Amino acid sequence: MNNRRRFLQHMTTLTGLSLSTPWFSSLAGKNFLTQWERIQSQSLNDSITDETFWYQVKNAYTVSPTVINLNNGGVCPQPKVVQQAVERYNQLSNEAPSYYMWRVLDKGREPLRRRLAELAGTSPEELAINRNSSEALETIIFGLRLQAGDEVVLSKQDYPNMINAWKQRAHRDGIVLKWINLEVPREDDGYFVEQFTKAFTSKTKVVHITHLINWCGQVLPAAAIASEARKRGIDVLVDAAHSFAHLDYNIPDLDCDYFGTSLHKWLCAPFGTGLLYVKKEKIKNLYPLMASPDPEADNIRKFEHLGTRSFAVEQAIGQALDFHHMIGSERKAKRLHYLKNYWAEQVVDLPGVDFQTPMHPKYSGAIALLRIAGKDPNKVANELFNKYKIHTVAIKWENINGVRITPNVYTVTKDLDILVAAIRNMTS
Repeated sequence: MNNRRRFLQHMTTLTGLSLSTPWFSSLAGKNFLTQWERIQSQSLNDSITDETFWYQVKNAYTVSPTVINLNNGGVCPQPKVVQQAVERYNQLSNEAPSYYMWRVLDKGREPLRRRLAELAGTSPEELAINRNSSEALETIIFGLRLQAGDEVVLSKQDYPNMINAWKQRAHRDGIVLKWINLEVPREDDGYFVEQFTKAFTSKTKVVHITHLINWCGQVLPAAAIASEARKRGIDVLVDAAHSFAHLDYNIPDLDCDYFGTSLHKWLCAPFGTGLLYVKKEKIKNLYPLMASPDPEADNIRKFEHLGTRSFAVEQAIGQALDFHHMIGSERKAKRLHYLKNYWAEQVVDLPGVDFQTPMHPKYSGAIALLRIAGKDPNKVANELFNKYKIHTVAIKWENINGVRITPNVYTVTKDLDILVAAIRNMTS
């Protein structure tokens, strides 16, 4: 009871505002808290497979009762407490916008920055809050002081927005892009390190590393690649759109200089929330994407001059952090990997079935790319939805071809049993 009381007190107080959390007063909310208290006495491994608890997590969301959403690789839904927070903050803003937005809610950014830094394992002075991974990473890509002839190493499996940003930088400034083409799946640090390092030259200034490839769920050994880059004086940029709040790590573990992620993915924060990390000593020489009073300031806040934005959306990140901490970073990461392997291991030996995703937890999380020999990915995805109401996405990209299937914390094994039955029917 004391744990519950402390948690609710934490959930209902943010920057001096007393907020109601109606969902926790509902029957579903009370059941969730009861089950949350129960698993505190369990071992971590037992809690990962405790479907009674995870059913209560599912009830904490407003997921469709008729569609099984296994496309969380695009964007993740928010738990009810986050949705309610957005509505409450938005209502407050509309009472007197210029007062509540700028004199009240905007003052919540510094406490929020400190809380995000705690989760990320960084100093608050190295984190800027923005709207998505693309904005964070393009701030870096367009803000780096690169000259004509400087080389950047990146892969053909990177995200299209980042590829296009680097191409625009090359077109505008004459920098040189050195491409590598990864063959996945791999459970081999040496392979990835070799692919990147053999592209390094004396002219290489930056290496762009996608920590978790969105197309197929392959996790790259970012820290090992970064270590080789550092030996050569090369700056390290990490695209962590799909790894932050999904895998269990701190940003410094990756040994990077720059890092960008979307909070509306695996943190399940409101749509249009993101995070930029810049190592403290790198802030001064990185130009902001949007103009600030002093573009050469060493203050991380120079990257937050976005103009008017939704303070309701930004401040509700706090409730997403609370919900994430209730589950726990390690428990969440292990549950997501367990869900991927739960269904994949049941179909991997079926005729024509294979995966372009590793099974080992070091190299994968929730995302898996299913391939069925002789079947076009679009047709497979359409059949999964039309016959079984399972929402997935077909992927056709560089060296990657299949159907991406991505559960989340609100997914229960009975949902995946339907997926397994569907795949068996398609391969029989």
